[in-house]
Amino acid sequence: MNLVELETIVRRIRSRLVEMSHKARASHLGSSLSCVDILVAAYWGALTIDPKNPYDPERDRLILSKGHAASALYAVLAYRGFFSPDLLDAYAKPGSCLAEHPSPGCVPGVEVATGSLGHGLSLGMGMALAGRIQGQSFRVFIVMSDGECNEGSVWEAAMLAPAQRLDNIVVIIDFNRWQATGRSCEIMALQPLKQKWEAFGWSTHEIDGHDLKALVESLRNVPDGTGKPVAIVAHTVKGKGISFMEDDNNWHYRIPDADELRRARLELGVL
Repeated sequence: MNLVELETIVRRIRSRLVEMSHKARASHLGSSLSCVDILVAAYWGALTIDPKNPYDPERDRLILSKGHAASALYAVLAYRGFFSPDLLDAYAKPGSCLAEHPSPGCVPGVEVATGSLGHGLSLGMGMALAGRIQGQSFRVFIVMSDGECNEGSVWEAAMLAPAQRLDNIVVIIDFNRWQATGRSCEIMALQPLKQKWEAFGWSTHEIDGHDLKALVESLRNVPDGTGKPVAIVAHTVKGKGISFMEDDNNWHYRIPDADELRRARLELGVL
């Protein structure tokens, strides 16, 4: 797909996410909007996958470690063809398979349960090691939040991956500079984040997390020839794509009303 087509998909998904939050009365919209470009670049531009054969042993794996942004993963999987987009209307409803945090096998394409932050990288490393033992060449992509880097388990896994030379694993950090209660770098000393990952033995890159071309190129280039696991610090904006939500941490929990849904759709050009 070309960039214009990818950008159209991004706008359509962002519009659907606002609608899903509004209808379900579900929060975490800002966190979902910030990682849409990352997920679209992965699923349309980088991952070796077949939506008609979602459990192919040779498939690339993607773990959304920031599981509170599950609505973004669900929407991307639906529009990529893993299941019907009509199912998105059931998001966060009682008894629905699309809960506010994902569970394994709830729909095709969801690999693991996430939402308790700090575990996605360890799970992904287990998959990568298992693939190596079984002689398989699939890659593992882990999308994390910046606030998730507060967790000690992240850095334990970050030390083990280069020790095992797991060059088929890539971490993408959705660095939107917010977590639930404040600015990420004021709550914990995250910066310099790129240099931290480098010091732990990763091949580390820093990019604009809303630049689809740069994202696709970076994600395709795994392994990158260094023999190291890859970390991508993707600078993003919470609430991206909707002017009155951008960089406003109230949208970590706020739910759009009918007028805000209309305004968001108007801005995105998806009515």
